[in-house]
Amino acid sequence: MATPASSNSSSARNPELRRDKINNKWVIFSPARSKRPSDFKSRAPASDPNQNPNQECPFCVGHEHECAPEIFRVPPDSGPKWKIRVIQNLYPALSRDLEPHSGDLGSLECGILPGFGFHDVVIETPTHPVHLSDLSSSGVAEVLLAYKQRIIQLASFEAIKYIQVFKNHGASAGASMSHSHSQIIALPIIPPSISTRLTAMKEHFDQTGKCILCEVPPKELLIHESRHFISIVPFAATYAFEIWIIPRHHSAHFHHIDKEKAEDLGCILKLMLKKMAMQLNNPPFNLMIHTSPIQSDDSHLSCTHWYLQIVPQLTVLAGFEVATGCHINPVFPEDGAKVLREVNVEM
Repeated sequence: MATPASSNSSSARNPELRRDKINNKWVIFSPARSKRPSDFKSRAPASDPNQNPNQECPFCVGHEHECAPEIFRVPPDSGPKWKIRVIQNLYPALSRDLEPHSGDLGSLECGILPGFGFHDVVIETPTHPVHLSDLSSSGVAEVLLAYKQRIIQLASFEAIKYIQVFKNHGASAGASMSHSHSQIIALPIIPPSISTRLTAMKEHFDQTGKCILCEVPPKELLIHESRHFISIVPFAATYAFEIWIIPRHHSAHFHHIDKEKAEDLGCILKLMLKKMAMQLNNPPFNLMIHTSPIQSDDSHLSCTHWYLQIVPQLTVLAGFEVATGCHINPVFPEDGAKVLREVNVEM
């Protein structure tokens, strides 16, 4: 994958359009629209440094009765000493109580399906001021394994086609509760963006015989590497300082992760969150796990590769992006990767 020559200041470079081959879209890189990448900071930190450490909410230990029904907790049967709780969402986007559509989706004439599905919340810690990046690496791994456990449970429902794990951190990133949590939505359809990604990955595999995410990225894009994962700023990053964490070895489904790899992922994820918070003034962010559909056939398993995406919310989506789907990124990926690579944090 070719990359342009780097420079000390991204503002000295001309604008570029880069194609994101994985998601089949174009991104405009316009460094004139920003200051130096090293000066990029969030104007609205995700959390108030003066927050009351004794603040409590329905997600806090002792308030379990204020939440929607619990699905499971970690450790199991731990009573009030729980570390993680997985519960139903009190205000779900979809209903687990509806009868799912039983026929072929392609035969739908009206384009309407019953709103069947699952919408769950993963409460990552019993203590209100503690965030995901504050947990130990093994604590982060326990959260990841809770995702895995719930995905496996949801995958047993024949009507479920795709499961999305995501985390919104900060109000401007979509979080309605400040207590650290993430969400899981199980859908009876495969969303269009997922289908587009699968098609693009398969086309690349058919043309080259290789999975696109198994290919070694240019070193200029690398932030960190561990035994089982690498973290990069992608070549055609949609957002400034966007981070991808990618398994080194081919894997189509996140829920195939084992304990050893979860521990390693917990370590590198914590490191990326710490680097991002330190360099970008603790920005609001979205974290998403992009995995393969539950019922993927063998022809897709060899060419699809799951990855974790972190998007700091530093800019506002404007009319051009909404109209065209073509985003403007003010920071070249090589510059963003260099800045994050050079941030030293204590773990």
